[in-house]
Amino acid sequence: MSASPSIAEDGLYPPSAFYFKVVFGEAESEVDTSFQDVSGISSEINTESAVEGGENRFVHNLPTTVKHGNLELKRGIAPLSSPLVKWCKQVMEKDFIDMIAPQLVRVYLMDAAANPIRGWSFANAFPVKWETENFNSTKNDVAIEKIVLSYTWSSRLL
Repeated sequence: MSASPSIAEDGLYPPSAFYFKVVFGEAESEVDTSFQDVSGISSEINTESAVEGGENRFVHNLPTTVKHGNLELKRGIAPLSSPLVKWCKQVMEKDFIDMIAPQLVRVYLMDAAANPIRGWSFANAFPVKWETENFNSTKNDVAIEKIVLSYTWSSRLL
């Protein structure tokens, strides 16, 4: 019985972190791959201390909830035609006249053949911060925007 080779067997372990794509919404057509940096993929369990009755030397840490950090996306400042820019404008500049439309966001780490080798899904994501990084006349850098997304929960896809 022959199993398919794992990433470690293919010599691709550990995978490179520079080739990734970000997908917004349900359709794969809403791909926006122009990001310089994606960070904040994390989960953490909150705990509550409970002192054991009658035994004063023990304190138990009991799990309560799972906490997720914010997902941060950085890239060169995009044109107004970008679906992500349109979404950020709708959320940030409409004074909550329109309801915030949360979206599914997926991040995929890709191999050299453009196949996903790792993936994460972020449910009910919406922008909570849209920032333009500093302009500096003494540097020849690309103008960067940072978009911070809050989400309800995340899951590992691959």
